[in-house]
Amino acid sequence: MGHRHRRQALLHRARGRRIGVPRRLGRLPQRPPQARPHPPLLVISDGGAGLISACELVLGCSLRQRCLIHKCRNVTSKVSRHDLAEFKKEFWEIFDTTELGLPPGQRLVETVQRRIDAFAAKGEKTYPAAVKSLLTDRSSLTSYLRFPVEHHKRIRHSNFIERTFGETRRRVKVIGRFPGEASCVSLAFAVLDRAATGWRGFTTTPAALRQLEGMRRDLLNPVSADVIQPAPQDHEPPAEAA
Repeated sequence: MGHRHRRQALLHRARGRRIGVPRRLGRLPQRPPQARPHPPLLVISDGGAGLISACELVLGCSLRQRCLIHKCRNVTSKVSRHDLAEFKKEFWEIFDTTELGLPPGQRLVETVQRRIDAFAAKGEKTYPAAVKSLLTDRSSLTSYLRFPVEHHKRIRHSNFIERTFGETRRRVKVIGRFPGEASCVSLAFAVLDRAATGWRGFTTTPAALRQLEGMRRDLLNPVSADVIQPAPQDHEPPAEAA
């Protein structure tokens, strides 16, 4: 087989490859409840189908936020250079909630979702591909609006964790090859743990802590309706006959 035919065969196999969750993720050992780590309240991801499927499988109780910086790049890549600056400005104005004066929660999420609808209606005829990219997985664009306001600008993108990729690659070059999966995971967590000590920008107030605890209770430990027992009703004693 010639070089050109081998290349066509490889391209054909690559295009037909199915991207999804590895099978072993579905066979993770089940730990007892007291030994399981607490899942995070929020998972920030890009648009990778495999990562999204893994989050839904393993962290189904957690909220998922689509990185707005990645989404902005995906949307504006389908816009002409002449309209790029104005289009990008209007995109970020969708998520500017400083003047709304609404507390975090469902009402704020619905308000921003209406802004997305208005933005899509305005640019649908001019840039249909960009609007289609914006509306894809749109529910994950506003998950961060349920969290404390002082955290919004930090948790709506994945820049925090992406800065650690370079440090991880630098350490991997020194090692060359990992002896096993455990050593690879240990290195990744060590880099993240060290980077987390220097993160800035998260202002945690007592009100924010109470809000996060309430979200953790509602999302990760919901009270089942079967557990709630109706309160005993006080029956009035029968009236005595005169």
